Amino acid sequence: MQIDALAVRLRPRSAMEASDLGVRLCQSAARSIFPCFACVAVPLMGLAIAAGQIAAWLPIPAIWLAKPWLDRTIVFVLSRAAFGLPTAPADVWRSQSTVWWTQLLFTWTIRRLSMWRSLTQPVYQLEGLSIVKSGPRVRAIRRRSVGGALVMTSVFSLAEMALTIALVSLVFWFAPTGQESAAVGMFSGGSTFTWVCVAMAYAVAVFFLEPFYVAAGFAMYLTRRADLEAWDIEQEFRRAFAQ
Repeated sequence: MQIDALAVRLRPRSAMEASDLGVRLCQSAARSIFPCFACVAVPLMGLAIAAGQIAAWLPIPAIWLAKPWLDRTIVFVLSRAAFGLPTAPADVWRSQSTVWWTQLLFTWTIRRLSMWRSLTQPVYQLEGLSIVKSGPRVRAIRRRSVGGALVMTSVFSLAEMALTIALVSLVFWFAPTGQESAAVGMFSGGSTFTWVCVAMAYAVAVFFLEPFYVAAGFAMYLTRRADLEAWDIEQEFRRAFAQ
């Protein structure tokens, strides 16, 4: 990794400060992140919602299960944005073998159970280590950062839930005057319509919030690596000798 080429200023930060850095990085790279993310998220979420024809409750667990796999596209874009490089969907397509298909079973199973996956995902995806050899590295990155990563995951989960509920409530807010009871009736009894509305609201919430969640964890990862490997010192030496 060419440390002196980093477009972000790394310095000692608390976990929450690092999360804020990640959110700002996501904002600055939004024109790259959201189009690339949409290329994989929209078709997958569409298939998940269509699976409601099999079982009305199925779309939400399917989208929830797919999150770690969807995160891989976001990490790829963020890894380039950290060096000031824009990313187009064509770049993701050219790197699909490493972005989408590497560690596929691991991503869809064990990674889904991780409460700090946004912090440790860059280790598995970017450092070129096998799953087994990544263990010591993951533990080193996680040390002194796991508490902040757990808090961040909890906060984004609550935000996701709140946004989902807010989107579903729009049905009631925009119901014609005097028809509020009809809107309530549509959601009564756990009908297929109810599940489809909730699933669509959940998909929108995930699409909007997941890039920020992954970016916050990515910035925590960069900050932790800077702590471990003294990147700030290395950057200063490179600047000094370049003059």
